[in-house]
Amino acid sequence: MEGVIGTVQVEVHPRPVASLAPVIGPRRLERLLSTAAAFQARAAGRSIWNVNSTAVGGGVAEMLRVLCGYVRDLDIDIRWVTIGGPPDFFALTKRLHNLIHGQPDPGPLGRAEAERYEATTAAAAAELREHIRPGDIVLLHDPQTAGLAPALIEHGSLVIWRCHIGADHQDDVTREAWDFLRPYVSPAHAYVFSRREYPPAWVPEHLTWIIPPSIDPLSPKNQDMDAATVEAILVRIGVLPGPVPDAPGRFTRLDGTPGEVSRAATVTADELPGPRQPYVLQVSRWDRLKDMTGVMRGFADHIAPAGPGHLILAGPDVEGVSDDPEGLAVYHECLDQWHHLPPEVRRRVMLLSLPLDDVDENAAVVNALQRHAAVVTQKSLAEGFGLTVAESMWKGRPTVGSAVGGIQDQIVGGTGVLLPDPANLAAFGAAVRALLDRPDLAARMGAAARRYTAENFVGDLHLLRYAHMFETILAGGRAVPA
Repeated sequence: MEGVIGTVQVEVHPRPVASLAPVIGPRRLERLLSTAAAFQARAAGRSIWNVNSTAVGGGVAEMLRVLCGYVRDLDIDIRWVTIGGPPDFFALTKRLHNLIHGQPDPGPLGRAEAERYEATTAAAAAELREHIRPGDIVLLHDPQTAGLAPALIEHGSLVIWRCHIGADHQDDVTREAWDFLRPYVSPAHAYVFSRREYPPAWVPEHLTWIIPPSIDPLSPKNQDMDAATVEAILVRIGVLPGPVPDAPGRFTRLDGTPGEVSRAATVTADELPGPRQPYVLQVSRWDRLKDMTGVMRGFADHIAPAGPGHLILAGPDVEGVSDDPEGLAVYHECLDQWHHLPPEVRRRVMLLSLPLDDVDENAAVVNALQRHAAVVTQKSLAEGFGLTVAESMWKGRPTVGSAVGGIQDQIVGGTGVLLPDPANLAAFGAAVRALLDRPDLAARMGAAARRYTAENFVGDLHLLRYAHMFETILAGGRAVPA
């Protein structure tokens, strides 16, 4: 399956479920294995299909790569397909993304936009119907794929729409996007959201499932790394000064083979921090809702003047993320702001664009960046879930995040600092500065964060929740309100 406007099947490598045992323990592992066996009997030869819009860049693609690998190892037939489309299709779905997050959009969402959307999704649906069998389970991810639902349901598929984004409060802005999507997803057999607050009012409660995302502690992005490997990677990509160490930055790929970081990042900096100088890190897509420019202003005005420390803002190479047309513009906004910083502050701020040529290598680089950080931030203005928070928490990093979306479900009870108002840069600066100045406090928070992540946001729990939903739907049951 392949096409510019159409579909591409993503190769899924089995990922050994047994390797999770040291993290989740024998009881959780046995529960996962027994649930998988029961599902195989219930599914009676059905395949599971995941459909989204990109195989690289962003949390959805990362989760699918890992979760599909574990399911394949459990001897369940699972497939992953991405849909393509012209730039105006992804410009439209980006607008829907922003509206669902509560960000106003001045453009129309009328018949012309619907026709543009339907032309792309109809082409993708026609290709999928050549391969998906009646009775197969299809998980459609996010607004890009919502338009596939009617045709696949007509084909006899069991269609579940999985929306990874949302806003804590519904208003006229969010309703505009939901009204656009409603005709396409209304026939779905079930809906999955990350938080109870996210479903629009017209989604039937008995068809609604709440399943939070997860991390894989053994993936290249989260696997353990010793200090020498971390430093070797950061020197190799150009973040830390000095010659490339003799010991290379090695890691284990998702398929179990050895990997090594060999690509340099695009670094914008007047000076590099020394290996022992603390830095504050935010890793995210170049998206206005992640508020990278706000993080830079908060650092310049409220963190840098009060003591030592550097700031690193890291995101993917904007040419490598096909479904986010705003990325290039936001990256250049950050570059422009960086150039206008006072020289003494600019020397302590770095912009980092990470290559996506090798997905596993990119993930290993993010791993090293997070492990070396003194403080990690996620100062989003809106957030579906914000899995970079759980990633940093797993690594024992103290995290400062906005009290929006799923960040609120991750930073709890002393595992980090929640900011009630993401726009309050003084409060943001004070929270980060306190952690930079109190390594003892940062260490306690980091230890609590790692424990909480292991107990709540590891992939076995994610798969168990999906299995429960699939079995309930196949048995003709209803969702139970969380």
